[in-house]
Amino acid sequence: MADVVYLHVGAPKTGTTYLQDRLHANRAGLAEHGVHYPVGLHADMFGAALDLIDRPWAGYRDKVHGEWDALVGRVRRSSGTALVSHEILASATTEQIDRVMRDLAGIELHVVYSARDIGRQVPAEWQESLKHRNKRRFRRYLRRLQEDDPRESTMWFWRVHHLPGVLNRWTAGISPERVHLVTVPPPGGPRDELWLRYCRAFGLDPAFAPVDSARTNVSLGIDEAAMLRALNRRLARTDLDAASYAALVRGRIVEEALAQRDDVRRVVLPAHARSWAQEIAEEWVDWVRGSGIDVVGDVDDLLPRFPDGEAWENPERRDWSRVADATMDALVAVLVEAARRPDPELTTTARLTRAARRLRGE
Repeated sequence: MADVVYLHVGAPKTGTTYLQDRLHANRAGLAEHGVHYPVGLHADMFGAALDLIDRPWAGYRDKVHGEWDALVGRVRRSSGTALVSHEILASATTEQIDRVMRDLAGIELHVVYSARDIGRQVPAEWQESLKHRNKRRFRRYLRRLQEDDPRESTMWFWRVHHLPGVLNRWTAGISPERVHLVTVPPPGGPRDELWLRYCRAFGLDPAFAPVDSARTNVSLGIDEAAMLRALNRRLARTDLDAASYAALVRGRIVEEALAQRDDVRRVVLPAHARSWAQEIAEEWVDWVRGSGIDVVGDVDDLLPRFPDGEAWENPERRDWSRVADATMDALVAVLVEAARRPDPELTTTARLTRAARRLRGE
């Protein structure tokens, strides 16, 4: 049985895609040093996390039944240290967390939570919602966030990003020295700084995982987001299934086309929302300083930094020539994908069927 489990419960948009891909790429080397990333046959722990939090998720919920119990079994069969990581765990209810504590009873459990300043998180999560077929304007999304009480809100954003709420749910009964808050450094620092902070939180020697990862959770610009919102509105009239949307829209259009475009206009908080974001961040910083938990990084990294003199661009004011250009890039990506896929008329089954018909003289 594992002696120690580091349970990384989020939050989304804090370098988790990179982290999990790097752990997966180095899992054999890590195991040689007594550190296990027990994903099983999967590339990550999404299925297990979704099974635990029991939410509808683009048609995947019914496909992951039993995944959490399977992960617990792999953890218990590990020796030394086990790392469990998925960002959607941040949304778990008290009852679901109680289940985790029962399932991992008898093991030294550490909870790791990663957080980024709210000034960057709000635009990032709005964009992420668009990748899951949402059509809401940024203005409406922001207004709803400002109107809701973070402690009682059912909005996904507050469920996974309200730092005191997440940590209060996940760390009841766990001593503060076993609670590790990883702060995401501000832009412009060394590329590997966040990875090194994760390693310190996990008690992991970075040398155990030398294979880098190129994966990131991509962001969109104003015009690319406008194009995706318009596409989502059109797709709402179709019967495109969740798996096809994930492969074609999130995979090909967003990751291969829109996110790779140059000279994008960034989505940032408007001036009227910045004092609101600053106030929330200061409350969180005060909570962390009074909690006694282990902070990996600088707690002041949670305070938003807004560039001086940068003109704010309204996400609602699209440049239609830029939107059209983004649309052409998306179309190219889909056509390239279509060309990669085999013609169903030429599949083995189709060829055998035609041959059988010829033999029968049909």
